[in-house]
Amino acid sequence: MSARNNEERLGIKNPDADAPIEKLSESDSFSFVTPTEFVDLPSKGKFYPEGHPLNGAESVEIRYMTAKDEDILTSQTLLKKGIAIERLLQNIIVDKSIRIDELLVGDKNALIVATRITGYGEDYDINITCPVCNASNPHTVNLSELKTSYVDDDLLTEFNIDKTDNNTFVITLPKSKVNVEVRLLNGRDERQLMVKSEQRKKHKLLEAVLTDQFKSFIVSVNGNDQEKTVSSFIDNMPAYDSRYLRNIYTNITPNIEMQEYFSCLECGNTTEVDVPFTVQFFWPK
Repeated sequence: MSARNNEERLGIKNPDADAPIEKLSESDSFSFVTPTEFVDLPSKGKFYPEGHPLNGAESVEIRYMTAKDEDILTSQTLLKKGIAIERLLQNIIVDKSIRIDELLVGDKNALIVATRITGYGEDYDINITCPVCNASNPHTVNLSELKTSYVDDDLLTEFNIDKTDNNTFVITLPKSKVNVEVRLLNGRDERQLMVKSEQRKKHKLLEAVLTDQFKSFIVSVNGNDQEKTVSSFIDNMPAYDSRYLRNIYTNITPNIEMQEYFSCLECGNTTEVDVPFTVQFFWPK
């Protein structure tokens, strides 16, 4: 903007208005370096294979969200495909050798929460329905206070779980006494499960959330890794073993704990609830 324009806009007399205006050099032009931060990984890099960029890495560097990144979150094409958040994460991660679809689910969730904090702050406004009186309660979650669950030797010993050299876990089921080998899911697995669910709905088939998930993370049954054998066992697994396996798997999955205690404004009931990922998470009002 010229000195004369500045004078007219501000309503003041510029004593140097008649002086020649010096051209800004390229080095004087506006520049801004987007800040970055390191996000701690729930996995601590323990469950990635050798040669993977996150093997042994306890944190990942990301840059803060920018206005250009918001274009990704508002892209109707990406939203319809369900890949807007994945594209955003791939964009803000500093080390481009890291692929979002190879991130363990818990590590990916940690990046999602950290990215939301850098972009829109730590306060996440939601509505929680009281499980006792069904009243809707406005509630603010402080995302920076969410806890992280890690996997350590004490936890594995507590549940009598063996960790293999392939970063899998062998769990003995209480009813059938079968040894099932499981692995941790990554972003690609998460996407495939979503696609399966959509296909079932499209063809008006019954949902199979539990068995589809089991078939994604169970590697072998009593050492047999044949897909037909594993699938047959899953379909016929005793419900008692199924529930036990789900609980154990949740405990051995390093993750951000998306739970929050709240007190109902209507009946006073205090309970722990899951924090929902609503449209307000990345698209706050």
